[in-house]
Amino acid sequence: MSDTTPQLVLECVQAAKKHGTVVSYDLNYRPSLWKSIGGQKRAQEVNREIAKYVDVMIGNEEDFTACLGFHVEGADENLLHIDVTAFKRMIETAVKTYPNFKATATTLRAAKTATVNNWGAIAWVHGKFYESRQYLDLEILDRVGGGDSFASGFIYGMMTTGDAQQAVDYGAAHGALAMTTPGDTSMATKSEVEKLIKGGGARVVR
Repeated sequence: MSDTTPQLVLECVQAAKKHGTVVSYDLNYRPSLWKSIGGQKRAQEVNREIAKYVDVMIGNEEDFTACLGFHVEGADENLLHIDVTAFKRMIETAVKTYPNFKATATTLRAAKTATVNNWGAIAWVHGKFYESRQYLDLEILDRVGGGDSFASGFIYGMMTTGDAQQAVDYGAAHGALAMTTPGDTSMATKSEVEKLIKGGGARVVR
């Protein structure tokens, strides 16, 4: 990544806001992309500026920390346990720092082993928290794409229903299903996502 790329992203976000577009942004820190242009320090400088124009901020605990400098107090560094209260405190700090946020959403993952994770999600929308059901002992085939699938499911839910609880449920279920199939592109259908939300198994039917 060249040093001009972050500036182009910022300009795109600013232009979108100028035209009244709802801006969603997915924090996704990759050290290899930033190492040649200033590393994590530069990533935080850029993302903190972009955050001023964002309406819906999405990311996991690691991304909120790496990109914006927010920490989940008392978080298990090995990601073996999920403390929802700690995540709520982090989100409350984030929305105070950036009052332009209308919604934030983050995945909750406890990695028991490489192939067995506890999974869920939490969202803050207009001052209220919403939690998905917890997917305990989720068997992971390929965890790549779980966060992206959560983001797309959450945004779909907000756009089609306007209901934050349904949105976080769509996101968590879509992410869970994506991790039971190979690759970073979701193979789950809408009906499979809705079946899982209602209590079905986290398996894509093929």
